Amino acid sequence: MTEIRCSPHMHSRETTTKIMWSVVISLLPATAAAIYFFGPSALMVILTCIISCYIGEVVSHLIFYKKVKAFDGSAVVTGVLLSFVLPPSIPLWMAAIGGFLAIFLVKELFGGIGFNIFNPALAARTILTVSFPLEMTQFVAPLSYRVNAITTATPLGIMKEGIGGQLPSLWDMFIGNRAGCLGETSILLLLVGAIFLLARKIITWHIPVSYILTVAVITALTGQNPMFHILAGGLILGAFFMATDYVTSPITSKGKIIFGIGCGIITSLIRLKGSYPEGVAYSIIFMNMFVPLIDKFTMPKKFGLVKSKK
Repeated sequence: MTEIRCSPHMHSRETTTKIMWSVVISLLPATAAAIYFFGPSALMVILTCIISCYIGEVVSHLIFYKKVKAFDGSAVVTGVLLSFVLPPSIPLWMAAIGGFLAIFLVKELFGGIGFNIFNPALAARTILTVSFPLEMTQFVAPLSYRVNAITTATPLGIMKEGIGGQLPSLWDMFIGNRAGCLGETSILLLLVGAIFLLARKIITWHIPVSYILTVAVITALTGQNPMFHILAGGLILGAFFMATDYVTSPITSKGKIIFGIGCGIITSLIRLKGSYPEGVAYSIIFMNMFVPLIDKFTMPKKFGLVKSKK
């Protein structure tokens, strides 16, 4: 159903395709870091996710539309983001399942782009974590592909369990020299991509800033090192590239701030009180469910309307 709104209308030269490829460009620095730190296997996981997302899109179009529609680049974005939240050592067939489900199950079954309730990449990651918990929680040390793969724990895992080795320095976590999912390790290059998106006005500051600040405040109040929690795990990746998804985040600036604060609270609670060391994916998916409610109470009031007589 087409929604008709009265003037004034805002026009923009931006299209869905332009926005999607801008996001892809913003992810290239972190992609290069993933390949550098985790080797050829990282590239294979990224390509597998992208190809399986495209396959999911083609199959969906043939089933639901009886023809293959023009691609807008969203499958590439979903594929790259999904690979970014997967361990470097994950079997490729599992990554392929995740990519297919991200598009077919999470996006297209809800009506395609613009209608999905949950972030496709994070929802697919959650499905894989539930289905293959062992493989989804095995990480390798950076640069270990140059010798033999060394299994190790992530910084959050070391802190939570108290085992698995010494915590990396804040500098190592900033540049990406630590264990973790493919695209979450290099905070430096993630910020490069985030600045590009902010400069292009693809995203705004409201969700990332409110999300990160909430985590920093809560962890500081509980005696934790807030900088460690900002650099460790997938907070930067989730705040700038996942939580800001147009479809699954609020429309208004006030709503975006509420959304970011909610994500920050849930992430902090899971990290500090939960049995799982990381909470970014679950917090964003959980807050996705409240987006319609947030939009309802933060949308500006309409003036000049006359109520019809019953």
